[in-house]
Amino acid sequence: MDHLTPTFVLIVLLFYFLMLVGVAWFTGRNNSNEGFFLANRKVPWYVVAYAMIGTSISGVTFISIPGAVGGTGVNMAFSYMQVVMGYLVGYLFIATVLMPLYYRLNLTSIYGYLEQRFGWWSYKTGAGFFLLSRTLGSAARMFLAASVLQMFVFGPLGVPFFATVTLMLALIYGYTFKGGLKTIIWTDSIMTTFFLAALVFTVWTVGKSLNLVSWDIVTNVMGSKYGQVFFFDNFLSDPNHFVKQFVSGALVAIAMTGLDQDLMQKNLACKNIREAQKNMLVFSFYLVVINFLFLILGALLYLYAGSIGLEIPARADQLYPKIAFDHLDAVAGIFFILGLIGSTYASSDSALTALTTSFCIDFLNFEKGKDTDVQTFAYESERLAHEQAIEVKQRKVRTLVHLSFSGLFVVIILILNAVSDSSVISLIFKIAGYTYGPLLGLFMFGLFTDLKIRDRYALHVCLAAPVLAFIFEFFCQKWAGFNVGFLTILINGLFTTVGLWGISYREEQS
Repeated sequence: MDHLTPTFVLIVLLFYFLMLVGVAWFTGRNNSNEGFFLANRKVPWYVVAYAMIGTSISGVTFISIPGAVGGTGVNMAFSYMQVVMGYLVGYLFIATVLMPLYYRLNLTSIYGYLEQRFGWWSYKTGAGFFLLSRTLGSAARMFLAASVLQMFVFGPLGVPFFATVTLMLALIYGYTFKGGLKTIIWTDSIMTTFFLAALVFTVWTVGKSLNLVSWDIVTNVMGSKYGQVFFFDNFLSDPNHFVKQFVSGALVAIAMTGLDQDLMQKNLACKNIREAQKNMLVFSFYLVVINFLFLILGALLYLYAGSIGLEIPARADQLYPKIAFDHLDAVAGIFFILGLIGSTYASSDSALTALTTSFCIDFLNFEKGKDTDVQTFAYESERLAHEQAIEVKQRKVRTLVHLSFSGLFVVIILILNAVSDSSVISLIFKIAGYTYGPLLGLFMFGLFTDLKIRDRYALHVCLAAPVLAFIFEFFCQKWAGFNVGFLTILINGLFTTVGLWGISYREEQS
């Protein structure tokens, strides 16, 4: 690693971001709001499927999933594959139920469904929960990635953490503020390539260090103590039990993909529903293979650490960067940096655009602001001039909203850094997880019942459900020794559904 000088790292990163800015300039020329929000619905499905990988695999996954393999808690060994198997069921539901609904209603924000189904309060509640969850979750994920870069790259250069974070968000804003989704789909495809290259290269490099090649890597890993996939014992106490992880995996996929504006926005950029469904099915296959590779990497890292007598860091998610920087060659270190930045930026830039889209559509009423009565204009030219004026005004507001969310990310990340407590990060992710339960309950109640609800009480139900879920989990653990594990989202969604049923009524047929 002596050759991996700060100057060399900065040159690599400079070329990396110049490439992204070049793509952003090319794709963002003469871009409209429709291009920013939905890329004019003209993106080939296979490009969307590939770009979605980067959105789904964050920097946290890039370093945490391999680290969890050798741990003793959640996702130990290959138990995470049980969650991934559940994902497949969830993705099938998204492709066959949710996506046809979104396309039929011609939605830009998927939460518009809640307004049509229940009313104004349900609509704002669903969109609000998404904004809260995505803001906290994405900022926390970016904080963890920024911490690694600060520790191994920018810190040794004397760059303060505030400058590192501000620069990271400024770069994202710089290449997304104009092109939006139209740019992100292509830049995320590039970043996906980088982090996949980092993953494959590290697997090959560590395997070579252990004298393992090709298929020997898989057979040796699966035959090691880290290769256990299925866990069927101790249903009450084990958070890795198959039923808990498989069921929650399906629900997490539905809630955090199918009910998430970020990932669904990319699907809505496809030309039609058939292409969007092909995109989702191919994406599902990609994700299974990639998550399996991350687990293979995790096992290899622990086997490698054991072979050289390396002490495992107190925080297991530091194992991958420690080995990449301190024990492999400079090329591996460069690949790790590019992979971490690629996975972090691919999820963060997409989140910022989705947050901007949701706020503009759901709270600033961009689409409703364009509604114009043709009869109010004497000439067609007047109507076109009016619409163009609205477009220009909304573009300015959209840019300001995009900048504001970028600034909010910086503030949250700096607060997390000031607290400097890993348990707070876990709490942030837990809170973000709770916020998807109400979304799951709202959509499932709307899809699988024909009941109406007293819309003004929807917010009360959705606020109460996470609180009740937390209390339920606490007493399950205390009184019965039952570790809910990944089933939080199911319990949360059930409380929401029961609450909605309590404020429901059947519309009388005239």
